[in-house]
Amino acid sequence: MCPAERLPARRLAKNRLLRVGLRCHSHPAAKLTPTAQPHPYTLIMESITEFFRFLLDSEQIIKYGGLFLVVLIVFAENGLFFAFFLPGDYLLFLAGLFCSNRQLDFPIYVVVLSIVAAAIVGSYVGYYFGKALGRNLENRPDSFFFKRRNLEQSRAFFARYGGRALVFARFMPVVRTFSPIIAGTIQMPLPMFTLYNVVGGVVWGTSLPLAGYFLGRSFPQIIDYVHYIIIFFLAITTIALVRTWFSVRKENNG
Repeated sequence: MCPAERLPARRLAKNRLLRVGLRCHSHPAAKLTPTAQPHPYTLIMESITEFFRFLLDSEQIIKYGGLFLVVLIVFAENGLFFAFFLPGDYLLFLAGLFCSNRQLDFPIYVVVLSIVAAAIVGSYVGYYFGKALGRNLENRPDSFFFKRRNLEQSRAFFARYGGRALVFARFMPVVRTFSPIIAGTIQMPLPMFTLYNVVGGVVWGTSLPLAGYFLGRSFPQIIDYVHYIIIFFLAITTIALVRTWFSVRKENNG
């Protein structure tokens, strides 16, 4: 009998496992490599992306930022040109909705008054920014980013529709941000701007939060369909924005 056959079965199995382990250890793929650390630039970009994702999520804004952050966003989105991407209509609706079930733990009148004040003050900031910038734009030559005809068309638009343009613009994203700036740029009289700024701010700042509040009180289960509410508002505002753009373009071409 072969000597190997006289070895106990347990020893033979141990030798086989040892040989397999040595082969695996010698294979290049089996060698351990240090874990690659992410580049600092990658970490910064990921943080910025998460921050903007948070700003676009109305539900997270209300839950973690509270009324303070809601008011701050309303202020910025109503007059600071770089804040046009921030949520508007559905943020107000959800603020009222969350107020109805105490997720936003403030009386509804405090929420409404804060939003109205932020909208009015934000539009004043945009108006004075446009007014200061307008003095330079009047004598500025045409360039790739600036066309004098656009300024003249905006002046004609406000001359035709008057302050109503400021009220209607409250319910349209992007336009809501730039309308007070344009009003200042075309030198709309301050009393006229004040009248329609206040009217637009009150109508916009009360109707949407109150609609969300009373709907939430009547149908508490609607809180489970927040994402569908956001999609609905985005669809409505996008359709209104596109229709306004086409109608203004048609009138200017005509």
